[in-house]
Amino acid sequence: MTQADTAETAQGGTGRRETGSGWHAGIRRAVRAARRPGPWKRGPVLGALALLLGLFMLMHAKIPNRVGNLGSLVENFLPWFGLFIPVLLAAALWRRSATAVAALLLPVVVWLNLFAGLLGDKSHPGSDLTVAEHNVGADNPDPAGTARDLAASGADVLALVELTEQDRGTYEAGLAQAYPYHTVQGTVGLWSKLPLSDTQPVDMKQDVGPLGDTKSAEAKLPYNRALRTTVATGQGPLAVYVAHLGSARVNPRAGFWTADRDRNAQALGEAVAAEQNERVVLLGDLNGTMDDRAFAGLTSQLRSAQDAAGNGFGFSWPAEFPVVRIDQILFRGVVPTSSWVLPATGSDHLPVAAGISW
Repeated sequence: MTQADTAETAQGGTGRRETGSGWHAGIRRAVRAARRPGPWKRGPVLGALALLLGLFMLMHAKIPNRVGNLGSLVENFLPWFGLFIPVLLAAALWRRSATAVAALLLPVVVWLNLFAGLLGDKSHPGSDLTVAEHNVGADNPDPAGTARDLAASGADVLALVELTEQDRGTYEAGLAQAYPYHTVQGTVGLWSKLPLSDTQPVDMKQDVGPLGDTKSAEAKLPYNRALRTTVATGQGPLAVYVAHLGSARVNPRAGFWTADRDRNAQALGEAVAAEQNERVVLLGDLNGTMDDRAFAGLTSQLRSAQDAAGNGFGFSWPAEFPVVRIDQILFRGVVPTSSWVLPATGSDHLPVAAGISW
């Protein structure tokens, strides 16, 4: 055998060995692929989490309040549970799990059913009256500047809550030129370009601060936190309520503490139910969103201007990074044409406003 034949034989032998090796590698890859779960079998945990998220949002009203007011706490932050959807979607795509992607349809549909109506702009031009509400903040470092900003807002009727004795004169002086009529009852007040009459305080059945907390600025405020008055408009009398409900706080001992707020909400609902005027507007810091079951007595009688004529969620607190709308404008017997959030002032709340017509 020549040297060339030897080299050719060696090359041929090498070639056969390489071919055999590739054939075995292909079999191993096929076996591994056969053992690997398909897209419908991947991510069962992610799929279960997606279904639980959807059921959690769908059944939020069934979450009990017996332990730490958990149901109300969830309802106040309910829109934010939608943020879990893109997180689970990213995980499902990374795992290439068709099961998890399909399961995510449930929370997507539930969230859209709950909140899709808030995403579009429902406002339209034209209004007979503009109303506004602002929790000016007991610790506001610039009440004079806040008064100037509110006077420039153009509102015809302006409700202020959390007024203190030391700042009351500042607001009265700053708003006097724009609003010839005003009334203050305890910590709440109403300034108006139109005449007021039949003004009276509303008994809110107020208690002390959470678990006897007397250190907060709110606990040091005067007792009365709500009023009712009549605004004389060109279209007839309008009953206006101004209210500042008790605090809602997360407390290590009591969980989501809302006892005062819930008691106030019930009293306010009873006052509105007894109201004889068909046209009613409620302006106030209610310390909760309208998804909270504690406000069923109010939401069964009044509608939210933000829901009916707003653009987006209209979050109003905290001013630095708003995450909830606890400042509300509710109505019956009138038609809201628009609802919006005003620029920040020196308060930790944002002012809210709405246009209404008859």
